[in-house]
Amino acid sequence: MNYLNKKKAEKGFTLIELMIVVAIIGILAAIAIPQFASYRVKAFNSSAESDLRNIMTAEEAAYTDNGTYVSLTAIAGPQSSLTSLPGAKLGDKVCAKVSSASSTAYTAQTEHKLGNKTYTGANTGTISDTTKTEGNYSLGC
Repeated sequence: MNYLNKKKAEKGFTLIELMIVVAIIGILAAIAIPQFASYRVKAFNSSAESDLRNIMTAEEAAYTDNGTYVSLTAIAGPQSSLTSLPGAKLGDKVCAKVSSASSTAYTAQTEHKLGNKTYTGANTGTISDTTKTEGNYSLGC
């Protein structure tokens, strides 16, 4: 009889309760981890798009000062400044290139190494994106 009274007085979780908690944590992790990965890729893409907008602004400033747009060979950041485009900076692992620059037009491209999009902008102010493979550069950086 003493054994039965002692058993009822013990506190703690049963094995089934612990297994249910572990299963719930596993389900929540299975939902959250892929979402977190997609948020990271979106942030990398936003960084590349923001840098493209900065380059486009610097191109317009160069055009105002010199009457022509500036070409830029493929270069990867971070750079304290791009010597041919003063005021433009690149984020870490962002590749940028300005091609077809002339006195009337230019085409600028940026991409983040870990993102999945390449952004293209022109002197018209339009920005478009194309899909690329994550983990590499397609612009030649």
